[in-house]
Amino acid sequence: MHDTANAFVSAFGHAPEGVWTAPGRINLIGEHTDYNDGFVLPLALPHTMNAAAARRDDGLLRLRSLQSEQVFEGALAELVPGSVTGWAAYPAGTLWALTEAGHRLGGLDLLVDSTVPAGAGLSSSAALECVTALAAIELHGTVLAPAEIARLAQRAENEFVGVPCGIMDQSASMLATEGHALFLDTRTLATEQVPFDPEAAGLSLLVVDTRAPHRHVDGAYADRRRSCEEAARTLGVSALRDISLEDLDSVLATLSDEVWRRRVRHVVTENARVMESVARLRAGDIGRVGPLLTASHASLRDDYEVTVPEVDIAVEAALAAGALGARITGGGFGGCVIVLTEVENSERCTSSIRRACADNDFADPVVFTATPSAGAHRLA
Repeated sequence: MHDTANAFVSAFGHAPEGVWTAPGRINLIGEHTDYNDGFVLPLALPHTMNAAAARRDDGLLRLRSLQSEQVFEGALAELVPGSVTGWAAYPAGTLWALTEAGHRLGGLDLLVDSTVPAGAGLSSSAALECVTALAAIELHGTVLAPAEIARLAQRAENEFVGVPCGIMDQSASMLATEGHALFLDTRTLATEQVPFDPEAAGLSLLVVDTRAPHRHVDGAYADRRRSCEEAARTLGVSALRDISLEDLDSVLATLSDEVWRRRVRHVVTENARVMESVARLRAGDIGRVGPLLTASHASLRDDYEVTVPEVDIAVEAALAAGALGARITGGGFGGCVIVLTEVENSERCTSSIRRACADNDFADPVVFTATPSAGAHRLA
């Protein structure tokens, strides 16, 4: 029996009807573009959120996590935004969103176990939403396309939890495939599986969890989104995605607000960097994506202002050690850095980053190699 299933038996006293899994993600490039109708290029990690679940016939929802002492029990029919807090808000909100969309669900016992580092910007929340949705719809005989599951999971996070995230994280968790990055147009939701196999090219994509606290809670993420939406309205476009790189300078000249100018410049140039990265990957030239990663970091640091000293130091140390490129990944305000480097240079980059963090009295980072992995699916 799967370890998660054994834990389920211990928690609830009966066997689960199945075990499902959904991955965390890193975003290769395309940061803060998803809620601007732009382009993103994430990939799924081998780090996953596993869920064991079984139906109930009394309409009760019982939630447990091996990573938290918080236990939730309540009636599914009584779920409303704001009624659940902590980690349990994400699975509860997902079931609420499914019900709100007209899908008939009954009660559920659910236990989750995660290897996705929480608070590191690797989308443990999206993985939790997606694995909950996958288990619930399968157990209750509902058929939904993976892209629709991603949309409902995003709604759960936006409306039930109250986090104004875009669609990227949930799409990556549901739609990613092994050995590929997911090129997603967040306006049309069109996708392309772009081959991405660093190891075959003699390269490594390192993920550096700086262990800097992930600070979305202070409203900074929501402030960035609001600035973009207000700037788009002022410019007379439905989203910043509609501004081309060629028109950027003339558009910026019409904005009097310096903060808006910086935010717009980041989104427009970042969309262009995603498109160029995809072109280079299609051509099989992974190494040439490196400078685009570094340019993305500079833009996120200077124009979007979402980096913190821990991640800036890690990027600088990686580049000083000869990395092909490095940048913060995820929403920012803490979290992880990705580093693209030759395999034989991985140890040098890692040592350089650890030394720089120690010299600045930062936490010792956790470093691992990203392997493009499969999206959400049933395990047992």
